Amino acid sequence: MKFFVDTADTAEITELAATGLLDGVTTNPSLVHKAGRDFKEVVAEICHIVHGPVSAEVIALDHEGMMREAEVLRKIADHVCIKVPLTIDGLKTCKKLSADGTMVNVTLCFSANQALLAAKAGATFISPFVGRHDDNGFDGMSLIEDIRLIYDNYAFHTEILVASIRHPIHVLQSAKIGADVATMPPSVIKGLFKHVLTDKGIEGFLADWEKTGQSI
Repeated sequence: MKFFVDTADTAEITELAATGLLDGVTTNPSLVHKAGRDFKEVVAEICHIVHGPVSAEVIALDHEGMMREAEVLRKIADHVCIKVPLTIDGLKTCKKLSADGTMVNVTLCFSANQALLAAKAGATFISPFVGRHDDNGFDGMSLIEDIRLIYDNYAFHTEILVASIRHPIHVLQSAKIGADVATMPPSVIKGLFKHVLTDKGIEGFLADWEKTGQSI
């Protein structure tokens, strides 16, 4: 499963990219607002750090406006992935961009039927929001299972990019289901390293090494 980080904080992206575990980046208007920087400047900087897909979201809600904004964003770098909402105009834009080889991430997916539509429109990625789904009384992971089944039934090439991940259990469940990508905040990626027995083991080894009086 590919790991994307969901942030516009270039310092966090640089730190995680150094681990070799990072396959891409997702951003959205809220994350850019939090970063407090120029949107296009941030996307360009991220593209220099990470060579996998970098999702940059359009703001327009009409097809023509989305196409105009997509034209600006995809000129930033070849690996910019245009992020569009799961609406009729969003899927029209997806179809148009996908036809000329541009990567498209269809976002704000909350049903398997929506995911089916995105795949038929040629989406590179579909982004179902599992955390928000859970928050509203639904089972986010059940949604991922349904999408995986449908995509496998018809051999769709659209990759399932699990979004709105809140904790490491979401990552584990996504991997067991067979999702293609998990995009998560830096804190969740770092949380994957954590285990009390790992920390305890290191503490014990260091204590025993100190008793040897040696150095390397």
